Amino acid sequence: MSVIERIQSQLESNPVILYMKGSPDFPQCGFSGQAVHILDACSAKYAYVNIFEDPELREALKSYSNWPTYPQLYIAGELVGGCDIMIDLYQKGELAKMLSAANSVAE
Repeated sequence: MSVIERIQSQLESNPVILYMKGSPDFPQCGFSGQAVHILDACSAKYAYVNIFEDPELREALKSYSNWPTYPQLYIAGELVGGCDIMIDLYQKGELAKMLSAANSVAE
């Protein structure tokens, strides 16, 4: 399976997925930490990929998404954006609506 096929498989298998530096329990950059905090504040159910554990994916995802930085949040297979966009959507109440539409909010 090519790295692009792996990315596509991850996006298809997970309604919400965060490509981040580190893990939700141990974010390895401030932006990834903020992204996790925002998703937790929304009671989001999400998968994550630690890009440090897969250098091939880390490089391929930048061109796949046409987004050069991490974290990257995808909902329903679509790139939402990085930390700044997540903060903006969260503050407007839009992120919670997007997560709810993807059936990715904990009861």
